[in-house]
Amino acid sequence: MTETAAQILQLDPDRLFPADPTIRALARELYEPVADAPIYSPHGHVDPALLLDNAPFGDPAELLITPDHYVLRLLHATGVSLGDLGRGDAATPPDGREIWRLLCRNWYVFAGTPVRYWLESQLAEILGVTVRPSEESADRLYDELSELLQSDEFRPRTLFDRFKINVLATTDDPADDLAAHRALAADPTFTGRVLPTFRADGYLDPSVVGWPDRLARLAEAAGSGTDSYRGLIEALRARRRYFIEHGATATDNGPFDAWGTPLPDNEAERIHAAGLAGTASVEDGVAYRRNLLYQLAAMSADDGLVMQLHPGVHRSHHAPSLARYGTDAGHDLPAVGGYTEPLRRILNDFGTDANFRLVLFTVDETTFSREIAPLAGFYPSVYAGAPWWFLDTPAAIGRYRAAVTDSAGFYKTSGFIDDTRAFLSIPARHDMSRRTDAVYLAELVATHQLDLAEAHTIAQDLVTTIPKTVFRL
Repeated sequence: MTETAAQILQLDPDRLFPADPTIRALARELYEPVADAPIYSPHGHVDPALLLDNAPFGDPAELLITPDHYVLRLLHATGVSLGDLGRGDAATPPDGREIWRLLCRNWYVFAGTPVRYWLESQLAEILGVTVRPSEESADRLYDELSELLQSDEFRPRTLFDRFKINVLATTDDPADDLAAHRALAADPTFTGRVLPTFRADGYLDPSVVGWPDRLARLAEAAGSGTDSYRGLIEALRARRRYFIEHGATATDNGPFDAWGTPLPDNEAERIHAAGLAGTASVEDGVAYRRNLLYQLAAMSADDGLVMQLHPGVHRSHHAPSLARYGTDAGHDLPAVGGYTEPLRRILNDFGTDANFRLVLFTVDETTFSREIAPLAGFYPSVYAGAPWWFLDTPAAIGRYRAAVTDSAGFYKTSGFIDDTRAFLSIPARHDMSRRTDAVYLAELVATHQLDLAEAHTIAQDLVTTIPKTVFRL
């Protein structure tokens, strides 16, 4: 079959570079030395069992669509049911081919989005696809990719090496036994570093349904009681030590807001008891959560785990979808955030502590120049986290650099994070960031704000030295 020009999938080597020939040439020169640099992924959500089992991927839909909430949400926005995309626990789940057809039929809706950039990069650069997805090409591509994914060269560990991933961090509940991490670390045939990340969000709010059950699981894992507030604090400390023993260098914290306000012990104990009894009010839950965020910061100042903080998200905004399809189905939405006043107590107590490190992320980009960059530009402990989630786009990354560099420079930023469950998209996401940063640096060189040699050094440091240093890798 001979494809027309419109049907051919071919990536331009200068994609994302500007039209101006001078800046484009500079961007190309700055990008090329870092294009194949190792990947440090200090914040992500890939299941470590994927690498432990090293089993072939099931089919193209299971690999590229179902685990990627970016893909799910845009397809859902066109009227496609999440159930038809493989979410939920239907008695008869949809066939992978039918899910793939839905993506190909609706390929046009991704035009101009970073999701299209990632998908095209995965298809063309990793899977060798040369035909653009469409309703006409859907079955042909599905058959070709299904066969390809059964080959040894597309098993997870082979791809891990091919992607040049030096460090991959996962996200893990404090009660997790980290069995997959232990097995990977003990496996002499696997040489990569897969590190757990301590995420205690499920333990912060005693007014939420299921809190006592979560505490019971934590008590079992920690080998100590959680029937008191002080008991919970000690259990969290014990599990942090366990995570550190298994390679963790960071925590991940996603509360609704960034307030860290300690409570008197007797008040925390009162709310804790109410939570166990199922009588904690919403107001109690907010006060207890803000207190525990402060306590987690104190623990980071003590044990050195880097504290990542990304508040300001309306989780599971659509209640019917949550009930039917569960979390992480594409309907988490941005909220207005704030940092300067909410973090005052934490930063007054720990902001100049050499052992404390706080990386601030946001989905409200107005806070980059107004709050995050000025905080990072004063406090030694604070770093401006990379644009993520709704902001990990070429345009938003450029705005981030312009907003943050004035106050904090390059070396008080985090380096790029991919924040993904979609394993194959990791190199595409990092490549997008490297290209976009090359453009920003090229503009500084072209306007004589930076010389070319220093721009080369910064481009290298953004993908190696900076993430290694910030996340204590």
